[in-house]
Amino acid sequence: MPGNAIEVEQLGKRYRLGEYQATGSLRDAVAGALRRLGRGRRPADELWSLRDVSFTVEQGHAVGVIGRNGAGKSTLLKILSRITEPTTGVTRTRGRLAALLEVGTGFHAELTGRENVILNGAILGMSRRDIARRFDEIVSFAGVERFVDTPVKRYSSGMYLRLAFSVAAHLEPDILVVDEVLAVGDAEFQAKCLRRMETAEREGRTVVFVSHNLDAISRLCAETIWLEQGSIADLGATAQVVDAYLAAQVQRSSQERFDDAGGPVALRSVLVTDADGVPLQVSRRDRPFVIEVRFEVRTAVPGLDIAAYVLNMRGVEVLNEAWSDTEPDRPNASGQYIARLRIPPVLTGGEYVVGVWIGTAYETLVQEVTAQQIRLEGDLKAKKRVVDLGLPWQVERASDPAKRRLVMGEHD
Repeated sequence: MPGNAIEVEQLGKRYRLGEYQATGSLRDAVAGALRRLGRGRRPADELWSLRDVSFTVEQGHAVGVIGRNGAGKSTLLKILSRITEPTTGVTRTRGRLAALLEVGTGFHAELTGRENVILNGAILGMSRRDIARRFDEIVSFAGVERFVDTPVKRYSSGMYLRLAFSVAAHLEPDILVVDEVLAVGDAEFQAKCLRRMETAEREGRTVVFVSHNLDAISRLCAETIWLEQGSIADLGATAQVVDAYLAAQVQRSSQERFDDAGGPVALRSVLVTDADGVPLQVSRRDRPFVIEVRFEVRTAVPGLDIAAYVLNMRGVEVLNEAWSDTEPDRPNASGQYIARLRIPPVLTGGEYVVGVWIGTAYETLVQEVTAQQIRLEGDLKAKKRVVDLGLPWQVERASDPAKRRLVMGEHD
């Protein structure tokens, strides 16, 4: 029976703000002495990036880590990867661990791509024969065949990322730790990365995956850890944890969205209503609903845009509609405004969150606000579909199209 690949007990990481995080080199010691001479010995403020974090990951499982920026996700992965030491607590990992925490982590800029592949394989304890056996596959996956003997300092950021991920994923680690690889690269490469991590899990390897892409987390990971301000807010089945995380974002935005910083535009309210303007939180999926945004323009803003978006509970943006004041009847002067967006019955059944953004092509005036949650009942069996547009089919007899034509499934 497989045991635990990762064990974390009472983990904490403290940083002293204003202090340089030395690596122990002579250069750091000299630089630290000079800084102390310049500013004296005033006490530094403390920031706990992680505090009292405990969990286990079974061998061969994929676990997601989610949370807002600054929640401690990257710090956790750096501790697991032995890049930084914890202040309190312990971590135990069993087997070889490969990590992709930043673009090109572990690469030496002066070495060629080929040399970096060999170096990273040696660090993982692989023999030259094993590295050679996987070399062509690594280079092909990364798509850098023409540049494999070029120093990686001359690679584009995309080439750097592709090779770094390919090295981490193909050198047969027992544990693969990946931080936000899907935030960089084109859609094709992102899909390749996700497929490769799925393959690693099927082969019995352990995957720890940090991402803001909740759809990718839901696809890859059966279990997920939600970090909030350095502590575990929830841990368990991915669907339940993601639902709780998104619901918390709605609640937080509801509490914070009307904070008024005195800017040229102020958001006053966001409502989801039925076609008659009655507020609702539950509706049938075969009925339209309306997103109503009330806002104040204090001073005229040329090119003012408002966008409304709808996310499903996996974090996928299924709708995003915007308009600007260059269109007729749009706010181009100070005053109170109400904007309404009618959403036709194109969404499948399930839970959704609705949000808005206000700004221009050059600046954000009201940050993205996840404003309200809505449940559409019916058609829950169609979970794999994102939308149901009801687009029309046209079928005609090829021999004589003028005599027989049939139109099916057209949306009214």
